[in-house]
Amino acid sequence: MGRNCSGWVCVNDNETDINSFYFYETEQFVILWLLFALIVLGNSAVIVALQCGNRKKSRMNFFIMQLAVADLLVGVLSVLTDIVWRSTVAWNAGNIACKVIRFSQAVVTYSSTYVLVALSIDRYYAIMYPMNFSGSWRRARLLVVGAWTLALVLSVPIGVLYHVRPVQGRPQCWIEFSEPWQWQLYMTLVATAVFVAPAFIISICYALIVTTIWAKSKLYTHKPTLDDTRRASSRGIIPQAKVKTVKMTFIIVLVFVLCWSPYIVFDLLQVYGYIPRTQSNIALATLIQSLAPLNSAANPIIYCMFSASKATR
Repeated sequence: MGRNCSGWVCVNDNETDINSFYFYETEQFVILWLLFALIVLGNSAVIVALQCGNRKKSRMNFFIMQLAVADLLVGVLSVLTDIVWRSTVAWNAGNIACKVIRFSQAVVTYSSTYVLVALSIDRYYAIMYPMNFSGSWRRARLLVVGAWTLALVLSVPIGVLYHVRPVQGRPQCWIEFSEPWQWQLYMTLVATAVFVAPAFIISICYALIVTTIWAKSKLYTHKPTLDDTRRASSRGIIPQAKVKTVKMTFIIVLVFVLCWSPYIVFDLLQVYGYIPRTQSNIALATLIQSLAPLNSAANPIIYCMFSASKATR
């Protein structure tokens, strides 16, 4: 018995009582078009502001630019493609386009996540070694290159596994697994790569950041004079502007966790059989999948909230 999977939804070949193409059509199209508009307009505005504005060149702005580019591509390659596909309820672009587009969607999704990990690692070094400026730009560039490279490598299996085949009378760009355990293994690995591992690394970074800020804040608690500030800098006290960039990064990370958690948890529960396979749950699953790019729409809003403080370094 074969199992065919769209997104994270698996369909048995002999199931004729459940329509795998049923979903809350009006609600999902409203959500998808709204997400597309927010992602494209928001991240385009961030890119233009960073390129054309008077803000000084900084590592923080460098990471925000990379994050905005990745999120913009999520809107164009993932959300827009999803809108077109759900409008036709069939894949009419052929097998090569199926593999290329699925691979590209995976790349931009992973890159958005791993650029955020790279940003957290950079903020960790900025807080742990506030007076160490040598090699900081080189480290930032290496972190970003590493994030995009890892995204490309992790996306290769997606391009291999997805292919076009008829499902319930319609051509679909889906993954086919012959055994349930294969799908469980695949989904577990994807969840680990796109959410669990990044969240774990980020959590370690911020635990160390908070510990460092707490320890160093005890060394400098009174209102500083100019001479105090100079002495504080020589002792490695963390500048307030740098602490503000950590706050902004923390909010971005928190939103990342909140946006991805329902998607990952629901799909893991579904693939391991804890959520009954009903027509309503199939529709609910596709609706939750539509909310996954919400993180890419939220990041520009967070950046705009903090940009007024000119806290970047």
